[in-house]
Amino acid sequence: MLQLQLAPACAAFAAEAISRASLNTRRLPSTSVSLPLTRQPLRHAGKTSRGSLQVTAAKDKKGKLMWEALREAVDEEMEKDPNVCVIGEDVGHYGGSYKVTYDLHKKYGDFRLLDTPICENGFVGMGIGAAMTGLRPVIEGMNMGFLLLAYNQISNNAGMLHYTSGGQFKVPVVIRGPGGVGRQLGAEHSQRLESYFQSIPGVQLVACSTVANSKALLKSAIRSDNPIIFFEHVLLYNVKGETQEGYYQPLEKAELVREGGDVTILCYSRMRYVVMQAVQSLEKQGFDPEVVDLISLKPFDLETITKSIKKTRKCIIVEECMKTGGIGASLSAVINESLFNELDHEVVRLSSQDVPTAYAFELEAATIVQPEEVEAAVQRVVAGAPVLA
Repeated sequence: MLQLQLAPACAAFAAEAISRASLNTRRLPSTSVSLPLTRQPLRHAGKTSRGSLQVTAAKDKKGKLMWEALREAVDEEMEKDPNVCVIGEDVGHYGGSYKVTYDLHKKYGDFRLLDTPICENGFVGMGIGAAMTGLRPVIEGMNMGFLLLAYNQISNNAGMLHYTSGGQFKVPVVIRGPGGVGRQLGAEHSQRLESYFQSIPGVQLVACSTVANSKALLKSAIRSDNPIIFFEHVLLYNVKGETQEGYYQPLEKAELVREGGDVTILCYSRMRYVVMQAVQSLEKQGFDPEVVDLISLKPFDLETITKSIKKTRKCIIVEECMKTGGIGASLSAVINESLFNELDHEVVRLSSQDVPTAYAFELEAATIVQPEEVEAAVQRVVAGAPVLA
């Protein structure tokens, strides 16, 4: 019955999205691995096409790509600590689905980079067991959506064993991999599982967003004694940037991306780039938003969030997660409970549509937050402008 009830809603959403789409659709160019994409609205006949994409690739030849920074983090920690190992599908000879362990098997051998069968429940459980015995496994999910098959291991074992054993066991395991809405990967490969795992007691959630913080955060995660789910966005592996050698970034600390005084925009992962694209336009209009990258999705860095909201007295949450039960829902509840008297405007949430991610190019783009939506939200919250239809 529920499926029958949802079907008309999904169909109605699809029809609306198609009506919004530009007739002049531009396809994405074929590329290797993944591009640092930002979804930019295409102006057509005086209107904004919500679904069209424009590829913005880094032109600077200096620096390194995010997948290279993540690879460096794994390599450096494996070199320092013989207990660090990598487990997953194609992590050894193939080098990982996005090359994060490329050629490391030649340096460390097949046992420290263990290729597994396609059985997430099995190899995640094996990694958790290995962590209990003193190893520090880095478990790669070829796609974060596949980790639903290992949900029992992550919830009942990784998150609870330290407590249920009375502190006899630690579970220093990192479960990492690509997720988020990519480029026409279809519903099952475009899932955002942050909210699924957020409710598990005992598990930390971390979402990297830049070359610098991806390396520093992964190094810290590997050294942590807590079970950590480390979210990487499938479209950020080719973002370019610099890293700081020997730096370990705190896992529970948010990152102030831009200081401002008008409104606090809280975001994470790829939405950082969507927000900053909107900020470029907002600055020209005289707006002064403050942008905070959450980094830690569990626990939230309430110190940084509180400081920012007390300054701006307004808050917009931008996420790629679903609106129903998503990260933004939890964060909004915490802000309303803790900072209600500091707010001059209700908390605004911009989230993905509560529908399966479509394969069709324009429909896929219509399901997630676009820069013009962030721009319209800031205009409404700060200046009282009408919401973009």
